[in-house]
Amino acid sequence: MVTIKSDKEIKLMKEACRITGLVYKELEKYIKPGLSTMDLDRFADKIIRENGGIPAQKGYPSGIKGVPPFPATLCVSINDEVIHGIPSEKKIIHDGDVVSIDLVVYKDGFNGDAARTFIVGKGSDEAKRLVDVTKKAFFEGIKYAVKGNRIGDISHAIGEFVESNGFNVVREFQGHGIGREMHEDPGIPNYGKAGRGIRLEPGMTLAVEPMVIAGNRDIYQDYDGWTILTDDGSLSAHYENTILITEKEPEILTLI
Repeated sequence: MVTIKSDKEIKLMKEACRITGLVYKELEKYIKPGLSTMDLDRFADKIIRENGGIPAQKGYPSGIKGVPPFPATLCVSINDEVIHGIPSEKKIIHDGDVVSIDLVVYKDGFNGDAARTFIVGKGSDEAKRLVDVTKKAFFEGIKYAVKGNRIGDISHAIGEFVESNGFNVVREFQGHGIGREMHEDPGIPNYGKAGRGIRLEPGMTLAVEPMVIAGNRDIYQDYDGWTILTDDGSLSAHYENTILITEKEPEILTLI
């Protein structure tokens, strides 16, 4: 069921989203070669808790028998890792790495969700273009995130933009509604036909998140039960924000 948030609920949700945006602002200054992905995790966890938030992904159930809940604050995915990479002391960030980070902050009953991809040090031209196209795909999509349009209008715009630039979107995972729960209705694919899906109404809050692969779109799940990787070893990027549907243009809640 799609939930329409009241003005009071939106105000509370904006604070969770503000903390999410703050973490990325600080991570952008902190990330560098030589750090472990666990260093990033501890850094983010500290900022979240200092601001009264809770890392919502920590302890999130896998939904897969035998796979334990997610153990960390951040999902940190490097190069051919698409999403859900588990932070580790042993996983060291190197110059030129493409590092995608996904974060959900919970505060006062609501969630804020965003993802960013950083090129650490000197990245390749392909990596730079991939990250740029992924970010731009988000903004192409939310041009259609307006009252009266449909979810499929967002999905179509993202997929068309990505594919017109020679890349592929991940089809097995998608964006989603968000609010009191991390994942709510509706699902928001990054591909599809315009004019389909539910109509957008003011008060809807959505996590729109292009996940883009430089090579073919096939993916697989790692033995840890969480990490998703590109099948051909090609690079991947991820960009996400929580947005609010309004009477006019969409409001991006996780950009500060």
